[in-house]
Amino acid sequence: MNRYARQQQVPGVGPEGQARLAAAHVLVVGAGGLGCTAIPALAAAGVGRLTIADPDVIELTNLHRQTLFTTADIGQPKATIAAKRACALGPDCEVRALLVRVDPATAEDLIAAVDVVIDAADSFAVTYTLSDLCRGAGKPMISASVVGRSGYAGAFCGTAPSYRAVFPDLPAQAASCSTAGVLGPVVASLGAIQAQMALALLIGLEPSPLGRVVTLDMATWRFGSFDFDGASEAPGFGFVAASQVAPGDTVIDLRATESIRPLPGAIVLAPDSLPDWQFPPGRVVLCCSTGLRAWRGAQVLAKRGAADLALLADGQ
Repeated sequence: MNRYARQQQVPGVGPEGQARLAAAHVLVVGAGGLGCTAIPALAAAGVGRLTIADPDVIELTNLHRQTLFTTADIGQPKATIAAKRACALGPDCEVRALLVRVDPATAEDLIAAVDVVIDAADSFAVTYTLSDLCRGAGKPMISASVVGRSGYAGAFCGTAPSYRAVFPDLPAQAASCSTAGVLGPVVASLGAIQAQMALALLIGLEPSPLGRVVTLDMATWRFGSFDFDGASEAPGFGFVAASQVAPGDTVIDLRATESIRPLPGAIVLAPDSLPDWQFPPGRVVLCCSTGLRAWRGAQVLAKRGAADLALLADGQ
């Protein structure tokens, strides 16, 4: 019996679609709640190669939603354990674990080697970085976000508008699972949608998920969706890695009230001092832990006439 017999019975799949999956390479950035659903689904479906990038280790508070892991795995690298479980579920899948933090310095080469990128990182700095690079490379990016009992998944870039075209600005406050909580089945649902979108793209199923966002609200029991094919690309502030800071850059570390060692050579400022700070010519790189304060600081400086601005998320 063919392992993929039932899958190949689906109209539009067949042996040809299965062969496309076997030849495909998918990058999954993040082996948390979203990744723990998307990764086994892709491996079991017969995707030929998976690269899983995540620098974190498994913690007790992960286990209610990161169901690839067990209590015995606590303290182990997420990417390593996820790769091990994926290989057991999909023996035809070649899986590589990368214990690295994906940033603008590491992402470009990773994206160039794959067919589809799944953003499961729970970091808007990573999301915007992946979107910018995927747009430049013409590669599709499937991104999802979940907080509490609601979230969304969408297919961006490739032949569709980028993430920036749909979400040109950040929310006033960036909530996360650690600050706002999350229920496991919501995460699993959206991770499954990410996997389904990836399979549809790799097989070539119609209609394509590119240019579509699917929303889920488990508080009101509502699914929804919208198309964004007509969205216009929006200018924005790009992220850089610490290794990409050039000698002529002026680096502003906005973590003035935190017990964090500032970046070497950086000027330490409080965010509320930016309206009066006299910025020099050349590029200004604004740094904070997540990128949120850096983004807001860049908006302040842009309104004052600063034209060459970049963001650095040092801590995500």
